[in-house]
Amino acid sequence: MLKLALSAVAAAFAVTTASAAPAPAPALAADVADFRALYKELVETDTSFPAGSCTLAAERIATRLKAAGFGDDQMHLIVPPDHPKDGNLVVIYPGRDTKAKAVLLLAHIDVVAARREDWTRDPFTLVEEGGYFYARGAFDDKAQAAIWADTLIRFHKAGYKPRRTVKMALTCGEDSAAVNGAGFLTTRYRDLIDAGIALNEGGGGELDAAGKRVSHTVLAAEKSAVSFRFEVTNPGGHSSRPVPDNAIYHLVRAVDRVSRYEFPVQLDDANRAFLTRMAPVIGGETGQAMRALVANPQDAAADALLSRDPSFHAMLRTTCVATMLDAGHAENALPQRARATINCRVFPGVPIEEVRQTLIKLVDDPAVSIPPAMPHFPQAAAPPLTPQVLGPVETVSAQMWPGVPVVPILQAGATDATFLNAVGIPAFGISGLFVDPDLGHIHGLNERIPVRSVYEGREFLYRLVRLYADQK
Repeated sequence: MLKLALSAVAAAFAVTTASAAPAPAPALAADVADFRALYKELVETDTSFPAGSCTLAAERIATRLKAAGFGDDQMHLIVPPDHPKDGNLVVIYPGRDTKAKAVLLLAHIDVVAARREDWTRDPFTLVEEGGYFYARGAFDDKAQAAIWADTLIRFHKAGYKPRRTVKMALTCGEDSAAVNGAGFLTTRYRDLIDAGIALNEGGGGELDAAGKRVSHTVLAAEKSAVSFRFEVTNPGGHSSRPVPDNAIYHLVRAVDRVSRYEFPVQLDDANRAFLTRMAPVIGGETGQAMRALVANPQDAAADALLSRDPSFHAMLRTTCVATMLDAGHAENALPQRARATINCRVFPGVPIEEVRQTLIKLVDDPAVSIPPAMPHFPQAAAPPLTPQVLGPVETVSAQMWPGVPVVPILQAGATDATFLNAVGIPAFGISGLFVDPDLGHIHGLNERIPVRSVYEGREFLYRLVRLYADQK
């Protein structure tokens, strides 16, 4: 999962406090202990690629659901042909109104690979220490996946009969796998996962350095990720006879031009709402710049101030950055080939080809080839953030965290929501999981999430799903 950090927001509230010795953890209520056991089992099932198995994790969740009373006809283990470890689990909890569109609970159960020798703790053992859960996937995205499964179990035990059918899709392949499960389900099993709204990762709570809640975010739009290859070929020759027509020189000049180019500011409902709602929260010159940019997206001074922070900069525009270089074949030979990978995060609604043409004009060198490229995830228009979507989030958030603003965001990364939005299933990132300014080290070493955040997120999502499921 690649997500846009709101580090500047959290940093604006940073306060240094003395830490007290932790008190002994109280005994967990029975249902919370059951959830923790489910969460632990899921986290400790290695689902990294290629060593792990999403299928095994899906089977273990299905076993727990069956033990809670779910029938075999409600659960669908879907494994792509020729990829036996890339399994997905779809579960159906029927509603009273068969004509009402369902609510889909989406989460990926695969994780980024983790090497034990690099970690302080075993990455595939859930460790509770110092108020945090540590493990690969403890946050991304097994916390939400475990909460979804637990929510259905709680519904069943309570005898809850929602108006709308509630579906759960635990998928493989958002972070690492041979097949992207969300894409596979939308193309092969669309009817099974069809819904009027899907709740996914990507949004959540932002804490400052002192652990204070700053904002509660809802992912309302995502960029598209695409990598362009710059390539220069040349006859080469002996390095003792250099010539101006050098493949590396052409490439370096092209990459340098990219480094000095800024795509223009663009506003949509998501980042406009973020700037508007966060301006009074942050205040000061940053808040003033937010207001100014909403009033005039061409305000260069406001853009320059906000763009000092990489997160704000990424939220406001398409970005392209060099991420890989490969050139030459021998130290005593002129290069015959030079390549660079330029990874772009394209603002919602901007055609990929339009970005490529901008790069071609920017480079302005026929020796540099920039062929067409396909986005890593499908391009999809952001679904409308209506009161029916945002209202339940605001209601439950106000109950649990009074005074913390609910803020729509535009993510610089991409999630499985793009696959659903591309086929007309409106998907939003909503989790209620509050994390530190370091985003819990997702995809990195010693991934973690506050213990309190997991238990509070569990309660938030349980209440929220009920509101959506009973919505008229």
